[in-house]
Order: sequence, then C-alpha cells, then structure tokens
Amino acid sequence: MPLEYRTIQEVAGPLMLVRDVQNVAYNELGEIELENGEIRRCKVLEIDGTNALVQLFESSTGINLSNSKIRFLGRQMELGVSTDMLGRIFDGLGRPIDDGPEIIPEKRMDVNGLPINPVARNYPQEFIQTGISAIDGLNTLVRGQKLPIFSASGLPHAQLAAQIARQAKVRGTDEQFAVVFAAMGITFEEANFFIESFRETGAIDRTVLFINLANDPAIERLATPKMALTAAEYLAFEKDMHVLVILTDITNYADALREVSAARKEVPGRRGYPGYMYTDLATIYERAGRQKGKKGSITMIPILSMPEDDKTHPIPDLTGYITEGQIILSRELYRKGINPPIDVLPSLSRLKDKGIGKGKTREDHASTMNQLFSAYARGKDCKELMVILGESALTEIDKLYAKFADEFERQYVSQGYNTNRSIEETLDLGWKLLKILPRSELKRISEELLEKYYDKNDKE
Repeated sequence: MPLEYRTIQEVAGPLMLVRDVQNVAYNELGEIELENGEIRRCKVLEIDGTNALVQLFESSTGINLSNSKIRFLGRQMELGVSTDMLGRIFDGLGRPIDDGPEIIPEKRMDVNGLPINPVARNYPQEFIQTGISAIDGLNTLVRGQKLPIFSASGLPHAQLAAQIARQAKVRGTDEQFAVVFAAMGITFEEANFFIESFRETGAIDRTVLFINLANDPAIERLATPKMALTAAEYLAFEKDMHVLVILTDITNYADALREVSAARKEVPGRRGYPGYMYTDLATIYERAGRQKGKKGSITMIPILSMPEDDKTHPIPDLTGYITEGQIILSRELYRKGINPPIDVLPSLSRLKDKGIGKGKTREDHASTMNQLFSAYARGKDCKELMVILGESALTEIDKLYAKFADEFERQYVSQGYNTNRSIEETLDLGWKLLKILPRSELKRISEELLEKYYDKNDKE
C-alpha cells in the first residue's frame, strides 16, 4: 500500500507543494484524496530533497490543505492498450468518452515511450496515397515520414485533416491501416465535426480518437499526444499495422507548455515559450518512423496554426527543424475559393523522391512533378507581370503560362474535401494541364515519356 501524506503545503494554480516525502520519483503519478472522498490525479514535476512539486490534472478548487491527503503510486503515466481501441473515442488522458465500455487492456504501456535507436530505424520509402493531388503528386507522403501542415487561424485545416484521415491508404498491400487522431485544445464544435465526419464514412472503424477540449486542463493537453503515440506504437510495432497519426493543433499544445512553464516560474525563452520546447516537440515527432524487423510503421502529420501567419514563429520554426518538410496552406488561395488551399511552391516533402517512381507510383511521376512546379512558378511570375505592366506586355508564351497557373490552381489544387483521387488520376490530370503548353516547353521530361504520355492523347 503506498504511503499517504498529509503534508500538502500550498497550491498555486495547477501546482502543489508536498513536504517530507520519501522515495518519490520524477514524473511519478499521484492521487489526491479530498475530504469528501473525491480522487484527483497529479504527477511529480520536480523533486528537491524531501519536497515534491506536483502538477494537477484537474482543477485545484476545493482542495483543503489540512484535510486532503496524497499518495504516490510508484509508476509513471500508463495507457492500457488493446486492438479494441479502434473505433473508440477517448479524452486526453485515455479515458473512454463515447459511452462505450472500459477497455480491457492486453498490456499497459508507459506513455513517454522509448526512443527508437537510430541504427534500428528503417528508411521511409513506401508511398502513402492521401487522395489529394497537391500532396500525392507534388509533395508526396512516405510511410514513416513526419510531414507537418502549416496553417493559420481561419483556414480549413480541420477539413483537410479529416479528409486525410478518411482517405489515406497504403497501396498494393493487404496490410492493415489505422489512423490515430489526437485533437488538443479544440472546441466542442470542432470535436463534433471530426467525430461525425469519421462516422459518416465508416472511417471511425479503423480510427482511435483522443480528444482534449479547449476547456480541459492544460496538463491534460500535454498528455494527449503522448497517449495517442503510445496507442500508435502498440498498433504499429506489436500488431504490424501501418498507422497514420494526425495531431491537431500543435500550437495549442505549445501554449499549454508555456502556461505550465509560467506557473513553475521558469525563465522564458523566445516569445515566452520555455527554452526546452525544441526538446519537448522532438520527443513527440521522433516517435514516428519504421523499425528494422517490424512490419508496422508510424507516419505523422502534425497540424499547427501559425500565429499571425508567421512561419518564423517559434512553433513552426522548431517544427520545421525536426520534421521532413511542410505543407503550407495559403490565405490568398483560400480567398480565391481554392480548397484545399495548399500553396505548392513553398511546400516541401523532403522524402518525396524516395516514395515515387516505377513500382511505387508511376514512371512519369518525378518528371511531371518537376515540370508542373517549374511551369506553375513561371505562370505566377507572368501573372504578376500582367498586373504591373498589363496583358499587352506579355509574349504569347507568357500568356500560356499565366493560363496554365490559373488552370493548375482551379483543377489540380482545388478538388474540394470529398474528392478522393488515385495517383493515376492525379498524374493524368498533370499531363492534361501540361498540354496547355507547347511540347517544346516541356524540357524537364524525357522524349520517351513525352511520346508515351503527351502524344498519347493526340493519337486517340
């Protein structure tokens, strides 16, 4: 039986000081029993000799220092895992909130996980089809990759996240595919949108949802991605599933980190965020990947809304260092009515070359991708010139490039949130758009591929 202490000294916001404790460890879980028998959970943040600073998971209101007692449980936070978690909805601490029964765990896993030994990692290389042309065709997602989406307030990242979760799949394999979806600090309406979206399409059957609402405690928000990744590690590395983890919104997570850091009176770093935010984010992102000898994999899409649309803000800045590229949503495209408003030019998937080509997508993928990027970039320049100098200043070929840029945005990027395109449909659409330009302009595609795909429609 754990020792009980009645030596709670003070409570300050979510923090509480307990004196004269013995054999208590950092991160250890505790239970506070109030006078009326109510139990509240907490964890140890700091040990100083025989003093322990603990952090409450729930509100501190109603805790009477003299009549409350605390006991430490001798273990860190754990999640009971089982394949029965698929199709279920949990709160940020892993408790079911869908009126279903409690999970009977096959095992209990430490939510902090174990770091993957770099030598034991396998290189990400299999293509994941999201059904979204701007991602599949130009910024390809690869199994085991960490590819964040940089959004901003008011942009439709929730719809994009739900679309990816519904549509994503590994092609050409019969291996099981699961989605672990963790939402942090979102409103009740947003939470409802995700749940209903998954239920309508039946995607919920292969999804585990962890939902932390905006009015839930900040400390629970910090536990949510750890819970989600623990469930993902179990499904991937013990049940051989391909798991896609979607985390939204990392900005709310970082704000909770700042709130807790301020309560602990730590020295703030950039913009008031704690100096260890880089390390903290890395402990989340680096849990994605593939391991040698294991069939399963964890692919991660963290979503963050950039404060003031600023990608030099500490949260997107640090995320960019740790992850392998970024998908950027554009307010300008959103105003034009293009959905999803993915700005393909500043977006980047650093591993896209590893997941495309013959046997993975199609032989013409790399060449058409380079040609589309090049033509779209030139088309945007021509449109800017047109605004400054007028249409008469453009050459005939410049006008074709400007037309290409408009059609590319309207047909290729803008596909709505319910269209699920196969990679073949995306590549064929790319060829259709390239036909706006004369054959002589397609300098990034080999003659062999031009004959096979560009000339194909002429013959038909």
